[in-house]
Amino acid sequence: MSESILKVSGVSKRFGGLQALSDVGIEIRRGQVYGLIGPNGAGKTTFFNVLTGLYTPDSGRFELGGAPYKPTAVHEVAKAGIARTFQNIRLFPDMTAAENVMVGRHVRTSSGLIGAVFRTRRFRDEEAQIRERAMQLLDYVGIARYADYRARTLSYGDQRRLEIARALATDPKLIALDEPAAGMNATEKVVLRELIDRIRNDGRTILLIEHDVKLVMGLCDRVTVLDYGKQIAEGTPADVQRNEKVIEAYLGAGHAAH
Repeated sequence: MSESILKVSGVSKRFGGLQALSDVGIEIRRGQVYGLIGPNGAGKTTFFNVLTGLYTPDSGRFELGGAPYKPTAVHEVAKAGIARTFQNIRLFPDMTAAENVMVGRHVRTSSGLIGAVFRTRRFRDEEAQIRERAMQLLDYVGIARYADYRARTLSYGDQRRLEIARALATDPKLIALDEPAAGMNATEKVVLRELIDRIRNDGRTILLIEHDVKLVMGLCDRVTVLDYGKQIAEGTPADVQRNEKVIEAYLGAGHAAH
C-alpha cells in the first residue's frame, strides 16, 4: 500500500451556535485523487480552510507525509507542502500568467530581501530558474502561449488552469482544489479532467472539493461525504453512490426531516 500523504482525525470546528465540522477524519495516500463532497453548507470549505491555515480548528490531529503537521499561517502551509486553489479565482489580475506562477515558486527559493534589493548574482540566477520553471508549468497545464498575457485577459477555464500551475509551482505534497470545475462549460470540464488525470499519473496527490458529482465519481479513488459537518460516508465512488445516507442527503429527504 502506498504511503500516507495526509492523515487527519477528530477535526471539529464551531462558529458560535453552528457546529461546522464534527469529528471529521480522512486519510489520503500518495497518488490518489480524493474527493470531498456534500450538499451546500456541509462543511467542505470549512475543512479546506482548517487544513490550509485559514481557520483554527477546535480539535484535531494532522499528519503530512508521516510527520505531525500544524496548519498555521497560509505561507507556512505552502512551505509544509500543501497548495490550494480557491472556489473564487484568486490570481493577480494585472500580472502576467508567468509572473503569477513565479509568485507560487518563491516559497521554494532561498535568496532573501537583500539579494532582491541588490540583485545579486545568486538572486539573478535563481530568478532565471524560477521563470524557466514557470514556463514549464504553463506548458504542462496547456497555456504556455499566454505566458506574457495579463491574467485577467485569459478565459475563465485558462485562469483555472493558471491557478493549478501556480499551485504546482510550490512543489506540493498535496494539491487541494476547491471546486475547480465551478462555472466551467462542458468542454472546459473535459480539459480539466484530463489535467487532473495527468497530475495524478505523474505521482502527485490531490484533494478535491467539487459539486459536479459525475466529475468526482469519474476521477476520484476515494470519496468522503459530509452533511451538516458530519462524515456520513467514506469509500470508493461505487460504495458511496450506493450508500443510503448519501442518497438521502443528496435527494433532500434527510434535510426535510430536520
